[in-house]
Formats: sequence, C-alpha cells, structure tokens
Amino acid sequence: MVAITKKNKLKRAKLCLVCSPGGHFYQMQQLNGWWSKYPHFWVTGATPDIRDKLRKEKVYYGYFPENRHAINAIRNLLLAILVLRKERPSMIFTTGAGISPPFFLIGKLLKIKLVFLETASYVGIATLSGKLVYGFSDVFLIQHESSKKFYPKAKFKGGLI
Repeated sequence: MVAITKKNKLKRAKLCLVCSPGGHFYQMQQLNGWWSKYPHFWVTGATPDIRDKLRKEKVYYGYFPENRHAINAIRNLLLAILVLRKERPSMIFTTGAGISPPFFLIGKLLKIKLVFLETASYVGIATLSGKLVYGFSDVFLIQHESSKKFYPKAKFKGGLI
C-alpha cells in the first residue's frame, strides 16, 4: 500500500488506524500485512466482534453512530484532539467512514501525514467521507478506476481482496 520511504523513518513510524466497524474494519484487516509491520493503534467502534479481534491491540473507541450525527461528530473531534496529541502518530490511515473526517481535520492541524483509502463498495458514487477529506489528504487511494471521475488526483491501487 503506502510505503514509508526513508529507512531511518521506518523504525520511528507510528500509525493511527481509523475505521468504522463492519466493512471498513474488514478492509483494514485485509491490509494487516502492511500495517502490522509498524507500531500502531486503532480508533474504531466498540462492537463485540471488534473488541474480540483487537483484544491484544491498543484501541481507542469512538462514538457511534457517526455518520450524519452532529453530536457524535463533535465528540469524535474532541477524541481526535486527545488521542492524536497523546499518541503523536506519523500517519493516519483510514478506510472510512464517518469517524475519519474528525481525525483527518485534527491530523492536518498537527501536520500528520493523512492517507485515505476509498471503500471498494462504492463504484458509481463518491462517499461522504471521501468528499470531506479528499481536498486535504496527503494520499488518496481508490480501488476502482471509475472513481477517478470523483477524485481526479487519487492514486489507483486496485482492489484489496
């Protein structure tokens, strides 16, 4: 996926993996061959399956539902301030959805590298999260060539699975 290019930065790299439960979490799990090589922590939902799968990981649980929910968006923005200031990751990597924009906004202010992977599920439409973060992502990845019409500067990396 996204490489941290300088070898001296490789050992110091720390990833913040942000994703909503369900398919977004599943997509992030498919990339474990990449992110598991680096120190990392999670920000996701506290569903029973995620609690079980991440029981040995460092996890911060966001406020859900997050999509189109103003109060939880504000709560997640405050969580982003607390978590990102405490953890100081070198990169925020996300597969979406609604929990991503608050973390990207604060990440941008803290000068953290921001990488967004648009979901494989949406082919003929742009996601709300994608539209919100596209303009200030450092790297925006798509999994379908047809998504180029919504995100012309995106990098096509193919499908995850």
